[in-house]
Amino acid sequence: MGGFDKFAEFIDWYPKGMSKEERHLVYKIDWLVLSFSCIAFFTKNLDVSALSNAYYAGMGDDLNLDGNKLQFATSMYYVGYAIFQIPSNIVLTRLPAEYYLPAFEVMWGLFTLGTAFIKSYNQLLVMRFFVGFTATACWVGNAHIVNSWYTRQELGKRNAIYGCVYPLGAMFAGYLQAAAYKNLNGAHGMEGWRWLFIVCAIITIPCALIGVFFCPNVPDRTRSKYLTEREKELCVDRLVKDGFAKTRGIGKGLFKRIFGNWRIYVFFVVGNLYWMTPYPSGLPYGLWLDDQKLANGKDKYSPDMVNNLSTITYAATIVSTMICGFYSDWRKNRWETVLYGGVLILICNVLLLVWNVPDGAKFFAFVGLGVANGPTNLIVPWLAEFMSHDLEARSASIAIINVGWVVINCVVPIIAWPIPSAPRFLGGYIWSVIMSVVEIILLPLPMILERRELKKGINYAQMIAEENGIVPTGLEEKTRGIDDEQSLEETGRAKNEKEVEVNAISV
Repeated sequence: MGGFDKFAEFIDWYPKGMSKEERHLVYKIDWLVLSFSCIAFFTKNLDVSALSNAYYAGMGDDLNLDGNKLQFATSMYYVGYAIFQIPSNIVLTRLPAEYYLPAFEVMWGLFTLGTAFIKSYNQLLVMRFFVGFTATACWVGNAHIVNSWYTRQELGKRNAIYGCVYPLGAMFAGYLQAAAYKNLNGAHGMEGWRWLFIVCAIITIPCALIGVFFCPNVPDRTRSKYLTEREKELCVDRLVKDGFAKTRGIGKGLFKRIFGNWRIYVFFVVGNLYWMTPYPSGLPYGLWLDDQKLANGKDKYSPDMVNNLSTITYAATIVSTMICGFYSDWRKNRWETVLYGGVLILICNVLLLVWNVPDGAKFFAFVGLGVANGPTNLIVPWLAEFMSHDLEARSASIAIINVGWVVINCVVPIIAWPIPSAPRFLGGYIWSVIMSVVEIILLPLPMILERRELKKGINYAQMIAEENGIVPTGLEEKTRGIDDEQSLEETGRAKNEKEVEVNAISV
């Protein structure tokens, strides 16, 4: 075993006992799956972050974006983003992903480019709607791809890498905005914030071509020229052994397959509560920094300093995301790490609700919420494991839950976090604290309901392995507790029956 393989095994990148053939395969999968997925997600985040960065760079004044207009423009993006998500992820299970996803990336790049030339607030709303509509295939589509290639002991780490792309994109967008404003402001008679959208489009459109060459689709439908026929078979077999079903197709029964069990409802509520409660680490944090003044009335933090302080929060999110991904794979569960994050979210939101605390405590709370964003990336792999028995239903469920987040993200900021109430946001912090408590209470629900299923003999992973004539592996930890309970119950019944027989003989 080489030095790289030893290090990879030490950090649990490759689970212990994995054969050399499978290691080589997973190495290939990592390059194919994560390369395009992460690059596409990165360019999407550039385009999304461009709006808020452009707002601070002068677009707000040029287009008279007073009051809640910035939030309405953001909401228009999410309206377009929500409309097509569920149909897109269902269609994605039938069409070649290597062409479908890049085509939409080109389209949202063109609409981002068009935003550079708008002249009014109404034109901004139209452009943001179409940027959202065409970007809809990116996050949920690539999340479906990423969560279709890996076993349970690999999902946390790969989703962590995919999740780190968001804060990296936001960090890069901030520095890109600063560079565009400094070096291009006034060039060819155009403001710096307009150049930001142009530069984002120049980055986005060529990156779409990477997907045509590298995106491998899903294991049992892949046509990747980088995988041999033997490797394609191994991709499917190792997932089936771990309880992930092959494609079942789209038919009249798909609706029942999605909504016919408790999983979609529980994760819809738990996932969206968990995604929304760290919200203050975003716009409220930026507005708080922007509001800080010195005694002479001047800004306490320069634009560069604000960018650097925001970078600290993003960096904390990246570190937290990687640690949580590795830790959850090592512990072989998601709920424990998610619970730790939920407790931290509650503590930070309580501090911000109190508000009359030193600035250092506020800074700790905002950065702490950035740290708590790390475990939020475990919601999708957690759902993928619970929906492992149905690929198409899993793809649709990821989109449905994300649509819920989009709708909430359109409504809640306008109601609970209106810009005129910045930076105090009393109503917003009350909402965050209440939802943080509810979220922690509901976190054990998926395990409780699955445990009931196992007690009733409903084990989807076991059923999938048996359907394919494969001896299941890696499922013992999940069922051992149930099996032990059943063994104890059977032993107890046998003992009672024997005592009855002895008493009967004695009589």
